[in-house]
Amino acid sequence: MNKRAYFAGGCFWCTEAIFLKINGVDNVSPIYVGGETENPTYEEVCTGLTGHAEGVEIQYNSRVIDYRSLVLLFFSTHDPTTLNRQGNDIGSQYRSAIFFKSNHEKKIIRSVIAELQIKKIYDKPIVTEISSMTNFYLAELIHQNFYENNLSHPYCKAIISPKIKKLMEQNQKLLK
Repeated sequence: MNKRAYFAGGCFWCTEAIFLKINGVDNVSPIYVGGETENPTYEEVCTGLTGHAEGVEIQYNSRVIDYRSLVLLFFSTHDPTTLNRQGNDIGSQYRSAIFFKSNHEKKIIRSVIAELQIKKIYDKPIVTEISSMTNFYLAELIHQNFYENNLSHPYCKAIISPKIKKLMEQNQKLLK
């Protein structure tokens, strides 16, 4: 059964590259989510003034991978304890956020966060925004499948490739 999940974990190039490697994920689209400006551009979102986060829409087969597994993977592939920041990417557009479409998804998100806090996975509190999904806008074509199309790009080499390597080492059972 095809379903959708909406995450913002810093730069959407990283998040997209990670989830495209996951078995059961059929498609990942970079999006602008959680803001007020209609049809924002990348340049506008980068100012931090539109309220949008760089996020992804994940289309997945729930018979292969469940929502809870996607949420756990989301938390394991970025730092959910830094407010409006992922590494050198600073601003509200790089915030950690999950956008739910149902109360069931909201319960799963809260359950995963509680589990991570009980297990003390992080030294600091999780600051991930949990919001109801309202609307989003697809990012420009240049941002779609950015990592695979730009492997020699300095950001891809320095930031995304190490994340992909970590993913492959720690999540073998989830990979395509």
